[in-house]
Amino acid sequence: MDFEAERARLGWNADRQAELERLGDAALLAARVVVEHRGSYGLAGSAVKTARPAGRLRREGGAWPAVGDWVAVEPAAGDGVIQHVLARTSLLERKRPGVDRAQAVAANIDIVFAVTSAEHPPNLRRVERTLAMILAGGARPAVVLNKIDLAGDADGDLRALASASGGAPCIGTSAATGAGVQALRALLPPGATGALLGPSGAGKSSLVNALLGGDRLATGAVRVSDGKGRHTTTRRELLELPGGACLIDTPGMRELGLWDAGDGIDRTFADLAELAAACRFRDCSHHGEPGCAVAAALDSGALDAARFASFEKLRREDAFQERRIDPRSAAATRQRWKAVHKQHRARSRVDPKLRDD
Repeated sequence: MDFEAERARLGWNADRQAELERLGDAALLAARVVVEHRGSYGLAGSAVKTARPAGRLRREGGAWPAVGDWVAVEPAAGDGVIQHVLARTSLLERKRPGVDRAQAVAANIDIVFAVTSAEHPPNLRRVERTLAMILAGGARPAVVLNKIDLAGDADGDLRALASASGGAPCIGTSAATGAGVQALRALLPPGATGALLGPSGAGKSSLVNALLGGDRLATGAVRVSDGKGRHTTTRRELLELPGGACLIDTPGMRELGLWDAGDGIDRTFADLAELAAACRFRDCSHHGEPGCAVAAALDSGALDAARFASFEKLRREDAFQERRIDPRSAAATRQRWKAVHKQHRARSRVDPKLRDD
């Protein structure tokens, strides 16, 4: 088999080749992680088809492999051994449920499709959370309203999604009718890697089958009682699409805890950042200060109050999580608020409108 050609299809490039050579071990083979098993990983692009991570990766705190990663593998009897995880261009990760630790969802993704079902009005707050996660990881987002053949008002739902998308493209699709599938393909040129992210029942596996051109993945019906789908995708898997792109399907996620997502939140709510730049005070909290452009937009209806509340909730969650995992961040937060209060007291001495009395 021509493994060099296979790696090229999977996105191997000169930069990754140079990184592999810098490791200085001619016995190491390059491969891409395409599926995660219990304790081992399925690989493509080399003669080694399964491998387990070297124990030192965990001992030394190195990157643990995720689907989509490029790895340097040492051939061995039985499974190979993943000795290195090569540099990532992006990483989709969330807070692992129940613990203060990150969980890698997928790596080296160019575009992530945030999929939601049109069977019910879209949950804009969940979409905003998903977009913040995508942008924090370095990938481009797109919003997909799937099952538009079952929608009550698909055009209205797409307009609502556009208001929460932060400028990301919003596409209506139906795996059943084929509507919008070509628009998704257009965002996946040869050599690119995409991923589908969304709750169970959104129809992600059906979209994958539509993009593959056949029933590759098992799909399940949505329960009539509560509109929730069965978890037809039970593992993350990278698939090659006709035309040369790759696509990672992920299981439905009930919890989308953010992890180190400050930059992603700011980019998702770039409209708020633009408004905040027009506030009279640079450190405006948007809660009662004079000359607050955000408050003015809320009063006029130009800014949706639910969107502003979503922004504040995500920022508080991210700051809380950061303080839990980094005591230095907690100390910095205390110092920052001390400075804010000091500045407020100084201004109140010269601006009577800011006095508490």
